[in-house]
Amino acid sequence: MKRPTSTAIIGIGNEFRRDDGVGWAVVSLLRERAAQRPLPSDTRLAQCDGDPGRLITLWEDTGLTVLVDACFPPSAVPGRVHRWCAAPGDVLRAAAPGRHSTHGFGPAEALRLAEALGRAPGHLIVYAVEGADRSLGTGLTPAVACAVPSLARQVEADAEQYGEARARGLGAG
Repeated sequence: MKRPTSTAIIGIGNEFRRDDGVGWAVVSLLRERAAQRPLPSDTRLAQCDGDPGRLITLWEDTGLTVLVDACFPPSAVPGRVHRWCAAPGDVLRAAAPGRHSTHGFGPAEALRLAEALGRAPGHLIVYAVEGADRSLGTGLTPAVACAVPSLARQVEADAEQYGEARARGLGAG
């Protein structure tokens, strides 16, 4: 079986729930920047509402998937970014019910389902941005909006590093 080599960058969220739209904002910025500075070939940019079936379809057959989503912990520092990169044996933990995500069935559960179905990404990186406001409305709060450009650069660097490793025949390593 051929080893997957493509990259998927998926912004998860809802642009009509204020800071929950941060994943979509990062993907939008990456699309704009790609005109000036293209991402590695075979890189797909997608926005998703977090539906597990759609997530699995978007990351299936990828060597690298980068997810960007908002989180809303009890003592949030809006704009603070957390990066989780799976190492062998690592498990993406689900948040406690009703709390940190606006999704009832989140990326962790979708990943477990995908693994059981043999449809998980080859390598997964998750960025979670702490948000302040998930009420109805558009536009990110200032602190979260300020995090978007540097987060987009980090995601670009992940995609470039994977692309370079793939070109050298090293995989996602």
